[in-house]
Amino acid sequence: MTLQDYGIVPNTENLPGIPARVVAQHRDRYEIVCEYGAAYARLKTKDYYWEDAVFPTVGDYVAVNYLTGGDSQILSTLPRHSCFSRREPGPIPRDQAVAANFDYVFVLQSMNQNYNPRRLERYLILARQSGAAPVIVLTKADLTPAWAEFVARTEQLAPGVAVHAVSAATGFGLDGLARWLQPGKTIVFLGSSGVGKSSLVNALAGEELMAVGSIREGDGRGRHTTTHRQMLRLPSGVLIIDTPGMRALGMAEASEGLTASFADVEQYLGRCRFSDCSHTQEPGCAIRAAIERGELDPARWERYRKLRTEAQSHEEALRRKKEWSKNVALSRKARGAKK
Repeated sequence: MTLQDYGIVPNTENLPGIPARVVAQHRDRYEIVCEYGAAYARLKTKDYYWEDAVFPTVGDYVAVNYLTGGDSQILSTLPRHSCFSRREPGPIPRDQAVAANFDYVFVLQSMNQNYNPRRLERYLILARQSGAAPVIVLTKADLTPAWAEFVARTEQLAPGVAVHAVSAATGFGLDGLARWLQPGKTIVFLGSSGVGKSSLVNALAGEELMAVGSIREGDGRGRHTTTHRQMLRLPSGVLIIDTPGMRALGMAEASEGLTASFADVEQYLGRCRFSDCSHTQEPGCAIRAAIERGELDPARWERYRKLRTEAQSHEEALRRKKEWSKNVALSRKARGAKK
């Protein structure tokens, strides 16, 4: 396999080294594909750790100093056309890039105890924020006769987003995904453990590319069969980025994703009598009026409000962190100039 088998290669004019694509990440070691085939690589310390560089993730195109006798060096990360990020857990605000340079996001939920509308909303917001088109895939249709009800409920939750019910076990509904499964296209799979990502990959490939984990009967959850992010190339030429199951999904920068996912809510913003309306008790509040008229679900408004507050809080923390880092860099530069 060569780089051309792993998607459309971006403009590499004046590129230091040769172009490659990251197909897997194992902490600080990366699997890449380049004109010489598959190889391993590590970041060039000076270029990444001493400069304000974008660290690569699975799906990224990178410039590489190719070495035949050991790990190659990744010199830089090329510009992305899409990127899915999530907020890393912990007290320090930090966004973690999960996948990059994909065309579609398959948001997976299984039609059992795993089905969670609130989690689905979070996935959709971040999927839309990524710059790629989301597609909702409801798995395990063979386990419920009510799959059509799940589809209808999900379509109400995500207007304008394609929703498909499928079964990896029987093949039901898989033909409905054909419009997205085109050679050279990259699709990222997102979903918590137990939704059947590995089973779906195997069904689409027509062979067992991934191990399949067992499911607990009590809560429908599964073990993490994917322990690291990786890109898989199906025999058809479709590229799939599989990710470890994520039950906790903190909101990263998500303003555009929120707007796209909650357009029915945001249409009322800015229409209140007072520009600083808190939407609680002020007269002339467009939000409260829409709720009273039955045009806006109060529960959906409350979910939007909480998600927006969470996203804004994280974005503000990131802004302060970036400003602090900038000041530290300027201070170090000034001290170096005095020597």
